[in-house]
Amino acid sequence: MKHQSSPFVLSLVLASLAALAPFAIDTYLPAFPTLEIALNGTSLELQQSLTFYLLPYALMTLWHGAISDSVGRITTIKWGLGVFVLASIGCAFAPNVETLWFFRVLQGLSGGAGNVVARAMVRDLFEGAQAQRMMATVQMLFGIAPAVAPMIGGLMLGIHWQAIFIFLALYAGLSLWAAIHYLPETMPQQKRVPLSAKQVIKDYRLIFSDKEFNYLVFALGANFAGFFIYVLASPVFLVKQLGLSEHQFSYMFIPTVCGMVLGSYLARRAAGRYSRQLVVKSAFVWMAVMALLNLLICFIFPTSVLLNILPIALFNVGMALAMPVLSLAALDRYPKIRGTAASGQAFIQMLLSTVSAGLIAPLVWYAPSGLALAMAAYLVFAWLMVRNSELWAGK
Repeated sequence: MKHQSSPFVLSLVLASLAALAPFAIDTYLPAFPTLEIALNGTSLELQQSLTFYLLPYALMTLWHGAISDSVGRITTIKWGLGVFVLASIGCAFAPNVETLWFFRVLQGLSGGAGNVVARAMVRDLFEGAQAQRMMATVQMLFGIAPAVAPMIGGLMLGIHWQAIFIFLALYAGLSLWAAIHYLPETMPQQKRVPLSAKQVIKDYRLIFSDKEFNYLVFALGANFAGFFIYVLASPVFLVKQLGLSEHQFSYMFIPTVCGMVLGSYLARRAAGRYSRQLVVKSAFVWMAVMALLNLLICFIFPTSVLLNILPIALFNVGMALAMPVLSLAALDRYPKIRGTAASGQAFIQMLLSTVSAGLIAPLVWYAPSGLALAMAAYLVFAWLMVRNSELWAGK
C-alpha cells in the first residue's frame, strides 16, 4: 500500500519529481551546437528555447500549489507529468526551432507541477525535525540533478539529439508511475478548497507588498542567478570559450554541484550554533571574494578550464550556505499561507532565471569576463536587497 512506503522511498520519489525541472533545463544543453544545424537555427534562437521553458514555468509555479489544494496532489501530478511526457515527445520530433519553442512552452507549463507538489507533500506528510530532515534529503538528491543531467545529455547525444527528449519523456513517465504507486494522496476530499483566482491573487498581493519578504526572496534569487547565468551560457562558455566538447559538460557541473553540497553541509552544521545574521554575512563575504577572484582571473589570465571554473564552484559554497537561512526567513513571514509564500519565492527565482536566459546571457556570453561581470552584478544586487532586511540587522 502507498501509505506504507518507507521514508527513504518517499524521499526518492519526491526528489525525482523535484528534479524534473533541472533535468528539463540542463539535459539538452550539450546538444545546442547540434540543434543549430539540425533545426536550421542560431545560437540565440536555441538560447530562447530556454526562455520559452522558463517563463511559462515561472508563471505556472504561482498556480500549481493552489490547483493541488483543489483537485488533490496526485491528480495534479498526473496531469502535469502527463502533459510533460507528450511535450517531450513533441520536442523530439520538432522539425524546426519554432516547433521546439512551442513544445518547450508546454514543458514549462507542466514541468513545475512535480516540484511544487513535492514540496507541499513533504509538509503534508511530516512535521518538525522530521520534515526538515526529509526536505534536506530531497534537496540533496535534487542537487545532484544539475550535475548528472548534462552528462546524460552528452551520452544521449552520442545516439541522436532526439534521444535526449525521449529520455526526458521516459524519466517523467517513470516518475509519474512511482508517484501513483508509492505516494499517498495527502489532500483528501474533505480538506480540498475550491480553486479561487480571487483568493490566490489576494494572498500574493499580501506577500509581495511585504518589503521584508521581497528583500529576502530577491536576495535569494539573485544569488542563485549569479551561478545560473553560467548554466544558461554553458553551451557557449564551455564549448566555444573553454574548448570542451559536448560530452565534457561534467567538467563544470560536477565541481559546481560539489560546491552546493558543501555549502548545504555547512549550513546544517551552522544551524543552532551561530546566529542567522552571522551565517548570512559570512556567506556574502565569501561570495564577494569569489566574485572578485573570478573577475581577476578573467581579466588577467588566459582562459583555462581549471581557473575559469574553480571560482564558480567556490561561489556556490556561499550561495548554498545563505540559501536555507534566506528561504526559511521568508517563509516564516507567513506561516498560515506558507505554501503560497513558497510558490512566490520559487516564482521570483524563476523570474530572475528567465530574465537571465532571455536577456542577460546573450549580452554577456561574448567572453568569460562578461559572465564574471554578470555574476558580480547579481551579487551586488542581492547585497543591496539583503542589507535592508531585518535579518541582516539581526532583528
